[in-house]
Amino acid sequence: MKTLLMGLTALLATLSLIAASCGEASDDGTVTGNPAPPTTTVSPPSPTPEPPTTTVSPPSPTPEPPTTTAPSPPSPVSDEPVRMARANWSSGYFQAALYYELLGLLGYTVTDPADQELAPSLAYLSMAQDDVDFWANTWDPLHDNWFQNELPDGSIVGDHISKVGKMMAGGALQGFLVTKSFAEEYGIATLDDLDNNPDALAEYDSYDKNPGDGVADIFGCEEAWTCDDAIDLVIAFSGFENINQIKAGYDAMFAEARAKVDRDEPVVVFTWTPTAYLAHLRPGDNVVWLGVEDVLDDSNPLGLEGGEELDQRPGVAGFGADLCPSADTLGECRIGFKVADLRVTARNDFLANNPPAAKLFEIVTLNAVDVTLQILDQSENEADPTDLALQWISDNQAQVDAWLEEARAAN
Repeated sequence: MKTLLMGLTALLATLSLIAASCGEASDDGTVTGNPAPPTTTVSPPSPTPEPPTTTVSPPSPTPEPPTTTAPSPPSPVSDEPVRMARANWSSGYFQAALYYELLGLLGYTVTDPADQELAPSLAYLSMAQDDVDFWANTWDPLHDNWFQNELPDGSIVGDHISKVGKMMAGGALQGFLVTKSFAEEYGIATLDDLDNNPDALAEYDSYDKNPGDGVADIFGCEEAWTCDDAIDLVIAFSGFENINQIKAGYDAMFAEARAKVDRDEPVVVFTWTPTAYLAHLRPGDNVVWLGVEDVLDDSNPLGLEGGEELDQRPGVAGFGADLCPSADTLGECRIGFKVADLRVTARNDFLANNPPAAKLFEIVTLNAVDVTLQILDQSENEADPTDLALQWISDNQAQVDAWLEEARAAN
C-alpha cells in the first residue's frame, strides 16, 4: 500500500507537470444513468357548472378542460441506435463508458462499446465504411496516418470522418522509461546513449528477451496501435543499430518490465499518460524518461503508408533532469514524441444528423489527473468502467447538466 501511495503521488506530480507544460484543459464533469422523464403539472379541468333553474335559458355548455402542452422531451431520440466502439487498451475504457452514459442522458440509445473493441486501424476504417458512428479514443495527431488510407471507391478514410472537440487537450504524453539505477550507472540519458555504449548494451542484453545477441530489446507497442509504427520509425530515423522493438500484448510486456524494475534490472519500456502504469513505474523514483537526440520528422524512413503523418516534432516535454536526464544533457527533455490531445472521432453524416451529440462532443473536456484516478481505480481495484463513469457523473452533476443543456439547445 505504501508503494502504491508513493506511486500515486509521483503520478499526480507527473501529470501536473504535463498540464503545466502542455496547456492541458482542466474542466470536467459527467452524468449517470437515464434521466427521469420530465414531470408536468396539469391543472384539473374546471368543474361543470350547474344548469340554470329557469327553463327559458338553455343550460350553459360544459367548459372544455384547460389545454396543456407537455414540454418537449429533454433530448432527441434517434430512430437507430448509435453505434459506438472503444479502444482495445484498458486506459481508454473509462472515457468510452462516460460518453456512452452522456449520450444516454441526451436520449440516445447507444450500443455497448465493449462489443466493438478495436485497434485504431480498424476503428477508423469501420467508421469510414459506416459500421461504427464514433469513438472517444482518438490520439491526435498520432492517429492521423489512419485517416489517409484509401477505400475501394477511391476516397480516403478522412473524407468520411472528423475529429471533434478537445476532450483532453495536451493530456496525453508518451515516451520511453528506463530503469533509473541502470541509467545512472551507465550515464544513459537518451536512446542514443544506449545504442552507442558497448558496456551498457552488454549489461542490458544480458537481461533482455534474447540475451547474447548484442541487441537491446525494448518493450514497445502492440501491432496496429500506431505507436508501434512510430517507434519503428524513430529507430530507423535515428540510425539505431543495436536497439530492437518487441511488439506483443502491452499488459504482458508492462508486467515483465515492472518485474524487471522491481528486481533493479535494466529495461526500457514505452508508455503513456493518462494511465495507471505510472503508479508502478514512477519517473524520478525507480525509472526516468529517456530522450532522443533527433526527433522524428516527416521523412518516413521506412516508407510506411501514412508514415509522414507520424512526424513527432517538437517532441519535447517540460520535465526537469530529475525525471528526464536529457533535460540536462540536451538542455531540454527531448522525449521524442508529440504531446497529444485525446479527442472524439465520428462519422461526418452522424455529426450532421445529430446536432446535440455533435455539440456534446465539442464541449466536453476532462482533466487528465481526474481521468487517471479513474483508470487507477479500474486497474488496482478492478472497478467496472461503467460504475466509475456513473459515479463521476454524480460527483460532477452540475457540470454535466450544463453540458446537456447546451447540447440540447443545438437541436
